[in-house]
This record gives sequence, C-alpha cells and structure tokens, in this order.
Amino acid sequence: MTIDLTQLTQLQALFKTLSSGAHINRLEDAELWTELEKHYEQYQHLFAALGFSVVMDGRGFAYFKTEQASSNINKLSKRIALLLMLLFEYQADQGLHLFQFQQWRIDNALLQTLAQHYHAILEAEEMADVQALKDILGRAVRVGFALFDDDSYWLLPAVYRYLDLFEELAQADKPELPPTMATNPEDEWEDEDDMQEEQT
Repeated sequence: MTIDLTQLTQLQALFKTLSSGAHINRLEDAELWTELEKHYEQYQHLFAALGFSVVMDGRGFAYFKTEQASSNINKLSKRIALLLMLLFEYQADQGLHLFQFQQWRIDNALLQTLAQHYHAILEAEEMADVQALKDILGRAVRVGFALFDDDSYWLLPAVYRYLDLFEELAQADKPELPPTMATNPEDEWEDEDDMQEEQT
C-alpha cells in the first residue's frame, strides 16, 4: 500500500497522543478523530510498520492496542479499573443504567460516598480518601478516560474498554445455562441495537 504522508496532516499529533497511552475520543478530540477516521487505512498501515496496532472503536474512541505495558501504566490501569468497578457497582445499586455512564456527574459528594462505602477495599490499595480518588481520576483525564468540567469528573467513551472487561468477567462467573434457556443470538443483536440507540 502506498502511503501519501502529505495527506496525513495530523500524523505527529496522533502518534504523540496514542503512543503516550492516551485515548482519542470522538467528541473531545474532534479534529484528531476526523483525521484518523478519514485516513484510517493509511494510518493503520503506517502505525503497523512502526510496531503499533491502532484500534478505532465505533462507540467513539481510538487507542493503541499493546500486549505489554510498563509497570507504571499497569499500576495506573489497575487503580482506574478498581475505581471504575466500584463506581459501576455503586451506580447499579442506585438503579442507574451502566451504559449511560457518560451522563454521571462524579463530584466530591459521590467520591466521598465511594470512599466511605468501599473503605476497606480502597484502603488496601492506598486509595481510601477523596483526594486519592481525585488523583486517580486526574490521571484518567490525562489518558482520555475522563474529563474535568464544572468542578466534576465525567467519563468518556473510552471507559467502554473497562465496562466490556467487567461484563466479560461477570459472564465468566455465571453458570452455563441449559440449551433451552440460553440466550438466542438474535436477542443479543436486538439488545446491542437497543444499547446503541440509548448511547445516541
């Protein structure tokens, strides 16, 4: 495939963002997203030649898929994962739909509630106070999982990566159903369509 570098006007910005471990979100990084979407095949081949695999998820985010990460990134990812898992669990207990996470306002009051409600779990990871949770969310902002606005944190589409993982883990813990009780694949497609409509 012939790659015309003159067409890839955001090459440097895209590579700098993605190679840092950050995500590009459709609404928050509109210029970079549009550029990547417009020349996706060329960027895909170019990044692959450099040893990187770029993933563009239809739900509105893009990232470099890597098999290995530094210990610092792994530690950060685990802390973000723990915080999000507890947040999803708490919000589900409040009757909120998990796929509407982009609408949640994560303010001091909610962080205080999480710190109290899950104190033992968070304390084991040295995350038991509001400031520690805000520090983790601040780092989540830098890698494209959240944004800070109006004195609150808001989750971005890239969080679907964690939600997908949580869903997989939840399914793995469920016992297998007899064939007559198993979900019809067509029902799954309908559910996915419904979720896409709710997201839009």
